Amino acid sequence: MSERETLTWEAFGRVGRDLAQAIVDDGFRPDLILAVARGGLLAAGSISYALDVKNTQLINVEFYTGVDERLDLPVMLSPVPEVSALAGANILIVDDVADTGATLKLVHDFCAGPAAQVRTAVIYEKPHTSFTCNYVWARTDKWINFPWSSEPTVTASVRSA
Repeated sequence: MSERETLTWEAFGRVGRDLAQAIVDDGFRPDLILAVARGGLLAAGSISYALDVKNTQLINVEFYTGVDERLDLPVMLSPVPEVSALAGANILIVDDVADTGATLKLVHDFCAGPAAQVRTAVIYEKPHTSFTCNYVWARTDKWINFPWSSEPTVTASVRSA
């Protein structure tokens, strides 16, 4: 997998506003923005500011274990949002990418019962996804380098004396 899509911090600066504008143009007004952690955290925050929606929550789902490596099925990790907090709400689920679609389907199905309406927004949607999102900033079939996850992790180093 040599070709990659790269999202820069500068381009990310447009993502939240562009997605928020698409949501407003569609006439949807979320009561709650649900960020899919970790990838959807920054996009959800940006959209929440652009739409002035202060009720934001997160749901942590583990699926990817490395570059193009994943578990058999996505798994919700605790704490899981209280169903009572979702009851009757217009919910916008935000993630970074709809790749296989399994994570978004899991979260959408979890919210669909108690919520009034559930819609989804992603930065990127892949053509092979099994879950079509309502709001998409861009489409690509490449692996994506996000500015927040492209650098190696920061670890403590041992100082030599």
